[in-house]
Amino acid sequence: MSINAQTSKTIPAAPGRSWFVTGASSGIGRELTLAALGRGDRVAAAARRTDGITDLAGRFPGRFLALELDVRDEEAVRGGVDRAVAEFGRLDVVANNAGYGLFGAVEEVSDAQARAVFDTNVFGALNVLRAVLPALRAQRSGHVLQGSSVYGQTAHPGVGLLSATKYALEGLSDALVAELAPLGVKVTLVEPGYTATSFLSNLAFAEPVADYDVTVRAVQGSLGDLPSEAFIDPAAVARAVLEVVDAERPPLRLTLGGQAEGDVRASLVARLRDLDEWGTVTRGVDRAPVAS
Repeated sequence: MSINAQTSKTIPAAPGRSWFVTGASSGIGRELTLAALGRGDRVAAAARRTDGITDLAGRFPGRFLALELDVRDEEAVRGGVDRAVAEFGRLDVVANNAGYGLFGAVEEVSDAQARAVFDTNVFGALNVLRAVLPALRAQRSGHVLQGSSVYGQTAHPGVGLLSATKYALEGLSDALVAELAPLGVKVTLVEPGYTATSFLSNLAFAEPVADYDVTVRAVQGSLGDLPSEAFIDPAAVARAVLEVVDAERPPLRLTLGGQAEGDVRASLVARLRDLDEWGTVTRGVDRAPVAS
């Protein structure tokens, strides 16, 4: 059984779903793949390099398909989705999980670095959406899991471009959920905090400018000093996501981890405070009603 407190009633898990997971070779994507397979679902697991997951075909015969593709390649993504649908007959859950991090002050990040991180984190996600949504619309069912982050709701020095990609994903998902609701397709943004994956160790870095040492490099040092208990277990993230997938009314946003919850709450409170403090100016630009 799965329970989504406050937003849905308890309903039985539905076994035998078909998943399409990107970024499936490591981290949260791999744990999602293992969790889905472990409960009897079928998974098409997409990654740029699949050597680390091809063994799963022997462990889960008939229920696992490894797809070597880069989400930046729209044609390759469409081909992978077509293979998954041909293999499994349908898609029920799409985990749009592929992405990577870029660290550096906004000014420090080069044009090439900025475009590269958007190509994967935003345009790659769009490639996946354009490939899977025709199948989900035809079924009038399905659930899209958008791989966001706490950085889709807030930011600090050093993560400006990474956060920009996640804010972009969140913005398009706010529209997407309303577009797909009449068609029976659900959307959830998954916003984990710091997670015990290779994400931080695989960060790309901008060329440093000394003036940002007091902010960006200070944050970089503090991240490096975080204890292991500050990072949530990716297997726990996968279990939480399964609860959402099984929920009758899943949330649009699923923030995961106490640190992430605190950061998101602080950001929301700050936004509300600005609205309250500047409300007179906000409403002062409205046109006065025309007298009849």
